[in-house]
Amino acid sequence: MVERPADADPADTAADTSDTPDTSAASGEAAARRGGSLWLVVLAACAGQFLVVLDVSVVNVALPSMRTALGMDATGLQWVVNAYTLTFAGFMLLGGRTGDLFGRKRVFLAGLGLFTAASLAGGLAQQPWQLLAARAVQGVGAAVLAPSTLTLLTTSVPEGPARARAIGTWTAVGAGGGAAGGLIGGVLTDALSWRWVLLVNVPVGALVLLLAALRLADDRTAAGGRRLDVPGAVLVTGGLGAVAYGIVQTEAVGWTETATLVPLLGGAALLAVFVAVEARTRAPLMPLRLFRLPSVSAANVAMFVCGAALVSSWYFMSLYMQNVLRFTPLQAGLGFIPQSLSVVAGSKLAPRLMPWLGARNTALTGVALAASGFLWQSAVLAADGGYAATVMAPGTVMMLGTGLLATPLASLATTGAPPGDAGVVSALVNTSRIMGGSLGLAVLSTVAASRITGDAPSALAPGYALAFRTGAAVLACCLLLILLTLPGEGRRPARTR
Repeated sequence: MVERPADADPADTAADTSDTPDTSAASGEAAARRGGSLWLVVLAACAGQFLVVLDVSVVNVALPSMRTALGMDATGLQWVVNAYTLTFAGFMLLGGRTGDLFGRKRVFLAGLGLFTAASLAGGLAQQPWQLLAARAVQGVGAAVLAPSTLTLLTTSVPEGPARARAIGTWTAVGAGGGAAGGLIGGVLTDALSWRWVLLVNVPVGALVLLLAALRLADDRTAAGGRRLDVPGAVLVTGGLGAVAYGIVQTEAVGWTETATLVPLLGGAALLAVFVAVEARTRAPLMPLRLFRLPSVSAANVAMFVCGAALVSSWYFMSLYMQNVLRFTPLQAGLGFIPQSLSVVAGSKLAPRLMPWLGARNTALTGVALAASGFLWQSAVLAADGGYAATVMAPGTVMMLGTGLLATPLASLATTGAPPGDAGVVSALVNTSRIMGGSLGLAVLSTVAASRITGDAPSALAPGYALAFRTGAAVLACCLLLILLTLPGEGRRPARTR
């Protein structure tokens, strides 16, 4: 299949593909005829993505209530968050490949079913270990579900403006889920109970399961006859899980302790062995030839680097509002509404700009806006600041840029991949974002801690400002990376075999 940029000229695209069947579009049209209108595919994909992203942050506000109700210690509370993050990151590539092999609808339903069942178990937990086990299983379900949500879009909607709009909607819903986590968690905990931050997934998941089971069509591709690469699956799951665990440990013990270095170095070694195995196996879990596609390799690296800065912005803004401005958790959640609307607006605007500016230039615009917002945020954070000047205004610019860059990068990262590899490419997009965000948060937290001298607002604000200033530098590096590596207009990626 010929890879072509999302922003390629339609006439050129027609000329390039006149002698090559567009199997992706054909399978997408067939799936649409068998499974109903494309809006249902987009609805199912977005609902799944919303639940997955929401559960990364929705429990944060409920942690004190969980501690009181279940008698958990500080370490246990940390693992309520980490158990989900570790299994989510570790099983992502395996979850993406299973969709390619066993059918995207089946894997979507399996992931959503496991996620929903684990949410029910967590909401009904009576002991700390039951809650932690449920969160770990939730992460596995999310790792299976998340790649399927993007794959449903990329295999059902033909390349071009329609797919860009679909990915823009998917990006907006995912960003909205992450942004809404604090608000939803605060409302549910205050109005009902901490249990409802997990139980709320059950009716939503059950409804989407029913609709997807009845209306979505399975579309297993030519990869269906391929066997699962078990050694590769074990190596990459263990490697990603170990690296994620090492990153998590930095928050508790720092970067130089054995408890951090062993999993980080061990995980890196496992990933190196994984690459060696994939280069030699006949049916790899992650075909290395995909990285010869400039759009796939460069866009994923850019997603990783941008994620290292952007994911941490919600964290530090929340800390600033609660620890410096003295907002309650619910007030902080409400304080994120303008930023949430801004990131959704950017995600919906990006598909409209891409036909005019091109995918790369749209991403560059987004990165530049986000970096400007980070610099603005770092300049105005102060112990005596007000919400409008120190949070809302710079945060709105920052999140508008985030929305603008996410859609073209996700579109480019999946452009040109063969249909049989769509699941693992989608998993790679999510893995790049999650691992980049986890590493960035760990590093920027260390940077902030180096400038924090106490618990008073005047002692905290300089540390948060330094974190945003460092994030702006990371985004500047991402800007250069996109300029130098992403294929621009008029450049044709090579064929893949």
